[in-house]
Amino acid sequence: MRIFLTGATGFIGSAIVPELLQAGHQVVGVTRSDAGAEALTAAGAEVHRGTLEDPESLRSGAAKADAVIHTAFDHDFSRFAENCEKDKRVIAALGAAIAGSDRPLVITSGVGMGSPGHGQPAVEDVFNASHPNPRIASELAGNALLEAGVNVSVVRLPQVHNPVKQGLISPLIEIARQKGVSAYVGEGRNRFSAGHLLDAARLYRLAVEKRQPGARYNAVGEEGVAVRAIAEALGRGLKLPVVSIAPEKAVEHFGWMGMFAPMDLPASSALTQARLGWHPTGPTLIADLDAMRY
Repeated sequence: MRIFLTGATGFIGSAIVPELLQAGHQVVGVTRSDAGAEALTAAGAEVHRGTLEDPESLRSGAAKADAVIHTAFDHDFSRFAENCEKDKRVIAALGAAIAGSDRPLVITSGVGMGSPGHGQPAVEDVFNASHPNPRIASELAGNALLEAGVNVSVVRLPQVHNPVKQGLISPLIEIARQKGVSAYVGEGRNRFSAGHLLDAARLYRLAVEKRQPGARYNAVGEEGVAVRAIAEALGRGLKLPVVSIAPEKAVEHFGWMGMFAPMDLPASSALTQARLGWHPTGPTLIADLDAMRY
């Protein structure tokens, strides 16, 4: 297939490019920069210039593709709600480009959207439409397209990691450097689900090849890693003391990460594995944190 890929030069997208090419697909990767264009060309992909701020620039590329994978997202968390609304507009534009066909569109969300609450792991068959996380906008946009007959499926991400980046844990590393301590909230028993970068890239490929309208997949390799264990790994790597922060002090210590640091975010991928034959094989989150060059 000729696959149009947004976020093609990003952390996850740059791993999806070789995964798709090795499977025999053509890749048209979106970039906004000359450096990104050079990287895509070197990887063997075609280049499409576009930005999230100009959905029409993306729609024109998607219209010429056999399938679309959307991984691009503006990770400026100081404007998180605004960026989620921007993602909603982009998804609508991508869907409009392939409307009236069975061409698949795979969009991206977070595993928390499948949380049933009460500390239970998030699962694929749950969609919590009242979830307070603004990222719900992405799946709401996908649902609207699905109702209009567009072939939309969703890959939900946990903390995606390798020895270079680890989702929301990367900002925790910078906070630890600034504060001089590696911290967790309360007893640190709350959990983050995790998945290795290459496993996530393979899941996107399988999802777009499956072409299953309405499917939701969790890119989860580990159901839940205790945040205290994560803080201890960072402490080892940074050679910093590991401390507990009282819940009422979380925002003061972590800043914008204060809303995420105490969250319990376990997630299962049992249904994903059964439905796609996808089995994560990458290193664990703690192994990648221990392998980092701090």
